[in-house]
Amino acid sequence: MTAMTSPTSPHSQQGWFSRSEAWLDRKGKGAWIAAMVLGFVFFWPIGLALLFYMIWSKRMFNKSCRSQNRTPWAKHGMSAMKPSGNSAFDAYKEDTLRRLEQEQNDFETFLQRLRDAKDKAEFDDFMQERNAAPQQDVSEEDLSQKAQ
Repeated sequence: MTAMTSPTSPHSQQGWFSRSEAWLDRKGKGAWIAAMVLGFVFFWPIGLALLFYMIWSKRMFNKSCRSQNRTPWAKHGMSAMKPSGNSAFDAYKEDTLRRLEQEQNDFETFLQRLRDAKDKAEFDDFMQERNAAPQQDVSEEDLSQKAQ
């Protein structure tokens, strides 16, 4: 038994749309954008249809700057938590991270004390102004009554 091969080429089995789509894919995103712009220039519904097709098929956003630049940073961030295999370095890293966490907690406590002190000072000022205000009002009323 022998395997029978098809005498027709794979391109002839595809339709014109599939062939043009494959050709544009081989040329890259610039070819898709050029086809869309030409579609708008010659007959705007064709350009609009190409734009919708590019968005729908995710060709517009495929291999964009966002997807290429974010993955390496994500990998580096997670590798910081993995042990390196060097016990001295791992102990140093653990000690440094523990020290930094302690410093962060101390600083947050310090900031909280500053906020509390500021709030207390503002409240004390308010109470002093409030207590001083009725005395002034009473003295003004007394002066107006004495003047009569």
